[in-house]
Amino acid sequence: MMTGFERYTKKTRRAAFLEEMNQGVPWRELCTLIEPHYPRAGSGRPPIGVERMLRIYFVQQWFNLSDPAVEEALYDSMALREFVGIDLGKEPAPDETTVCKFRHLLEEHRLGGEMLETVNRHLQGKGVRITTGTIVDATIIHAPSSTKNRDQQRDPEMHQTKKGKQWYFGIKAHVGVDSKTKLIHTAVVTPANVADAMVLPELLHGEETRVWGDQGYRGQTAVIQECAPRAQDRTHRRYRYKDWVNEAERARNRVKSTVRSRVEHVFGVMKLKFGFVKVRYRGLAKNANRLFATCALVNLFMVRKKLLRLATA
Repeated sequence: MMTGFERYTKKTRRAAFLEEMNQGVPWRELCTLIEPHYPRAGSGRPPIGVERMLRIYFVQQWFNLSDPAVEEALYDSMALREFVGIDLGKEPAPDETTVCKFRHLLEEHRLGGEMLETVNRHLQGKGVRITTGTIVDATIIHAPSSTKNRDQQRDPEMHQTKKGKQWYFGIKAHVGVDSKTKLIHTAVVTPANVADAMVLPELLHGEETRVWGDQGYRGQTAVIQECAPRAQDRTHRRYRYKDWVNEAERARNRVKSTVRSRVEHVFGVMKLKFGFVKVRYRGLAKNANRLFATCALVNLFMVRKKLLRLATA
């Protein structure tokens, strides 16, 4: 797009990314989900459209922006304004207070989890279906451990845990991922000190024939079969002992890892692409709502190429 006296232009990676995601997001279904809870026009100033606020919210998740930062980004980036649908010649960008109130509305009604379900139903309608294999895993998302705040204490809803020789403080995101499509079908948020195996029953949808996981889920065969009677336990087994290494079991674990490692692609998008490596809010509920919404966007990102092919077919 040329403005003023500009002669040269180039589609940036940000603009290309927003163009791809714009075609993949089921805007109508998601707006229908939010509209019953959204303020309606009355005698005062009419509210900003649901879709526009939802687009701003998704921009926050994709580029890891706070409420003030997304307001500044809208004034700074033409690509973001075109995606959201803002013409600064006619109207200002929504301020940070408006963005904050919309986020609080999503948190109050716990719409993040419903967004994930809505996106998954949309993808199944497009032929991207949840199959009978599930990979379970968890990742730690850090929280500030400093006590230099108003309450002079760390967030009481988050805890610390030791991984290897390193201590971490924050929350733990547990996910159940389809082994074929790499779609997140289930997500659970707990404090970081909760063991991975404790939430295993909540990560299975019950129709599995195979369940993969690392050694954090070792010894959970009975739990797996209780939740998914037809499932085979493909979680890793212990192979290293005090005085020796079971090379046969180690080799079997490597074969299992060819499937289990696909969950790392999901975490890579969540943390490296979308920047969700630290919590932004206090308390589990707010951060859980953000995680569920981010999982929905991760699913759309993972299958965006297929969605684009279907849109142009």
